[in-house]
Amino acid sequence: MTASFSLRVWACLAVLALPMPALAQDADGEAILRVERLENQLRHMTGAIEQLQFRNQQLEQQLKRLQEDIEFRLQQGGQATARPGQPAAPHPASPPAAAAPAPVAPAPAMQPAPVTQPAPGRRSDAFDPAGHPGAPGAPRGLGTGGPVAEPDVGAPGGRASGDPLDLAHLTPQNVPPAGQPAPQGTPALATAPPAGSPRDEFDLGYGYVLRRDYALAEQTLRGFLQKYPGDPQVADAQYWLGESLFQRRQYREAAESFLAVTTKFAQAPKAPDSLLRLGQSLAALKEKEAACATLGEVGRKYPRASANVKQGVGREQKRLGC
Repeated sequence: MTASFSLRVWACLAVLALPMPALAQDADGEAILRVERLENQLRHMTGAIEQLQFRNQQLEQQLKRLQEDIEFRLQQGGQATARPGQPAAPHPASPPAAAAPAPVAPAPAMQPAPVTQPAPGRRSDAFDPAGHPGAPGAPRGLGTGGPVAEPDVGAPGGRASGDPLDLAHLTPQNVPPAGQPAPQGTPALATAPPAGSPRDEFDLGYGYVLRRDYALAEQTLRGFLQKYPGDPQVADAQYWLGESLFQRRQYREAAESFLAVTTKFAQAPKAPDSLLRLGQSLAALKEKEAACATLGEVGRKYPRASANVKQGVGREQKRLGC
C-alpha cells in the first residue's frame, strides 16, 4: 500500500513537472525574438543615418563644384575678351572721368565810373542818378538787369558752408575734373562724406544708388571697401557695388561681387539677394546651366528668404526654362 501510494505521488510530481520546461522555452523564445527585432530596428536606423550623411556630403561637394565652376567661367570669360596674342586688359577700377566743362571766359573787369563834378548851385552830397547810373537805387529801364552776384561756393555740391548735404545737387556735372588721374586701385571719391566716417561714406554711396547714379555709386563703394575692409557694413557695400555694376550691364564684374557676398558672408541679410543676382548675372552672360544651378540653391540654402527673393527666383527659372 505504501509503495503504491509513493508511486502515485511520484507520478503526479512528474506530470506537474512536465509543463515547466515548455513555459521556460516559450519565455526564452519571446525574449530572443524581441532582441532580434531591436537589432533589426537598430540596423535600419544606422543605415538611414549613413544615407543622410552621404547625401549631405554629396550636396556639399555639389555646392563646392558649383562655386569653383562659376569662378572658372568668370576667369575664362575675362581672358576671352582680350585680343589674341595680347594679355587680358585689367578691369577699370573706376568709371571714366566726366568730360571737363568748357572753359568759361573771365568776365571783363568793370571800369570805374568817371567822377563828375557836381553842377553849380546843387549840394555836393546830394545823390545824382545821372552821375551814378549803376549805384543802388538808381532808376533802370525795363528789360535791363544789374550784375548778378556769384553764389557762395563753400562746400561740394554748390551748398554754403555749414548747410546739410543735399544729394540732389551732387551730379557728375558739379564734380570738378581731377588735375591728375588717381592711382590705379584707389580712385578718388567725387565728393567726400561730411564727417569722413565709414558710416557717412557708406550712406553717400547708397544714396547714389537710390538716385540711380550708378557710376558714382561704384566709385564710392569701391573706396569704402578698400579703406574699411573690416567694417560691419562690408557685406552690404559689396552687394550694392554688385547692384551698381548689374544696373550698368557690367555682368561679369557684378557676378564677381555677388559671388564674394555668397562665399564670404553667407549668413548676411543680403546673401539670398546676392545669390539671386548671381544667377541673373550668369544668365545675362549666357551661362544657363550655371544660372539654373545657382537659382536652385537659393531655396535650398535659404528656405526663409523673403517673398520677393522667392518670387524673383521663380520668375527667372521660368524665363530660363530651368
